[in-house]
Amino acid sequence: MNGFKTFFLIVFMTGLLMLIGGAFYGQQGTIVAFGIGLLVNGVSYFFCDKMVLARYKARVVTRDEEPKLYAMIESLAMRAGLPMPRVAIVPDSTPNAFATGRNPKHAVVAVTQGIMSTLTPQELEGVLGHELGHVKHRDILIGCFSGALAQAIMFVSRMAMFISPRDRSGRSASPIAGILVMVLAPLAAMLLQMAISRSREYMADDFSAKLTSQPRLLASALEKISGLNRRSPMRAAEPATAHMMIVNPLSGASLASLFSTHPPIEKRIERLKNMNPTIY
Repeated sequence: MNGFKTFFLIVFMTGLLMLIGGAFYGQQGTIVAFGIGLLVNGVSYFFCDKMVLARYKARVVTRDEEPKLYAMIESLAMRAGLPMPRVAIVPDSTPNAFATGRNPKHAVVAVTQGIMSTLTPQELEGVLGHELGHVKHRDILIGCFSGALAQAIMFVSRMAMFISPRDRSGRSASPIAGILVMVLAPLAAMLLQMAISRSREYMADDFSAKLTSQPRLLASALEKISGLNRRSPMRAAEPATAHMMIVNPLSGASLASLFSTHPPIEKRIERLKNMNPTIY
């Protein structure tokens, strides 16, 4: 199912890029936008993990550098039937975590320094189980494409508005294109939310509950993480990658929270607390 979602996402959002290009420059603009879409998709597929890690200044660590964290992820990955992902540390004091990569063989699980010092080992295990759930369900590939394509749509929209064709009086020769830009810019953000689907967070929570047999510990971790993110959002967080985090890192950042890719944290916590751990 996620393979179909990924394909649909690529086709639909690349089509939006072509629509923007065509609105400003006709057939030539459509062709250029299509080329941009192909480039973005190709780069996203092969280099998404590297770009996201670079964006958050995350450093991939070895077993010798972080033996406890490495062993915890290794044990969970083995139980989940997954290959051992790379492990990365984000130099940020705000607790959070994410997974990225194009498939389980090329996955990375990253945690902030803050989450390692804030959570108990059992709570951290619940968080890591959640992230491995995204790897298992291949949500990480959808996350790569959606973030990159949304950024491309926003970039092309803004550039097209500034360099759109002008008539002799200096006015835009395509006023309809300007209206399209105003509509498509927020639409790109909404499409990002639709593509990511909040249900995947519930699925990853469920996966962690089954993997660790301790749903209440993940609930406890989410309470701590969400509270600290509200008080002190991650410095490097941005809308294009916020959907990758276990808790929305923009929850305290003005209008950005209105476009949250995550279900309400209270509902996630309530679901986990109401689970019967004896059945997991």
